[in-house]
This record gives sequence, structure tokens and C-alpha cells, in this order.
Amino acid sequence: MVSCFGSRTGMKVVDGSPREDADVVVAAFESLTAEAIAALRRCAGTGKPIVLMLDRIRESELPVVVECRVVRLLPRAAVAGEELPDIVRAAAAGVTPFGTLFQQAERFRGGFLRIPEPAATGLSPRETEVLRLMAEGLDTNAIAAELSYSERTVKNIIYAMTSRLKLRNRSHAVAYALRTGAI
Repeated sequence: MVSCFGSRTGMKVVDGSPREDADVVVAAFESLTAEAIAALRRCAGTGKPIVLMLDRIRESELPVVVECRVVRLLPRAAVAGEELPDIVRAAAAGVTPFGTLFQQAERFRGGFLRIPEPAATGLSPRETEVLRLMAEGLDTNAIAAELSYSERTVKNIIYAMTSRLKLRNRSHAVAYALRTGAI
């Protein structure tokens, strides 16, 4: 983003948390993790328009994006050249000629890496979150601490999931989640 905006007249990149002198917040994430949602909520508190760039999004996550007052939703891979500065200028001017966020998501559907909803993968949101943390290398104790669960609860989630899906072990479960696009 710095290279995209750096040489533009009238545009200044401010890294980090949103500042009062910024006209628009441009946020880029791979997906809407808990940390990304918290950051978006902090940005929404500034009252500045937010342009959100994501690699992947679920349709069920769109209400969170709307709640955070995002004015433009873009797949990161599809943004190139002059497009992003033009979008930011339009957002700063209060112009959103691209329809609702739901229409934007539908229009850019081909540009987003689509994530199947948990029901399509056979995984609950709790199981998906545990698998995501397992894939990051966290052990049972660390997963329990991260999710504010007991260690026993995490073990039960893993056991129930691996039994139900006939997975051999934790590595097999993470591989399954990656193959199905759950994480």
C-alpha cells in the first residue's frame, strides 16, 4: 500500500492505528480473524470511512463488516495500479457508487478466495477455531488459554471432531481443515 499511495499528490500513508488527521482508513487482512475484527471496530470508532481489503471472506462475516461501517470491500489480489487511490479518494469524498457491501461482495465474488461455511465442511465454529490454533502450532494448554476454555474442553472438542470425521490424529484434522478451506 505504501508504494501504491506514496507518490500520490495529496495522499499520505500513516502506518498503525488510525489518526484524527486521516480522511480514510485502508485496512488489509487475509481474513476476518478476531484480531482483524477488533482492529476494524477501533477504526470504526474514529468515524472515518473504511476501505477493507481481504484475501478471503465468508458471507456470514458480512454483517460484521457492515457493523464496522466499511464503505468499500475489495479482494486484495484484484486491486492494482490506479484503482486503489481512486477508491480511497471516492471514499474520502463520501462517494460510494458501488452499491451495498453485499452487492460489492457478490460483484467481486470471483476475486475473493471463497471459504466454505462451517456447515459445508462438517465443522462447527468452535472446531474451526481450535483447528486454526492447532495449525498455528499451539498445544492444548495454549489453545485453552487463547479461547478461554478449559484444557478438558479443548480435548473434548478435538476428540469429538476427529471421531465424527474419522480423522486419525491432530495432524490429519489440520490437513482436513486446510483441504476443505475451513482454515
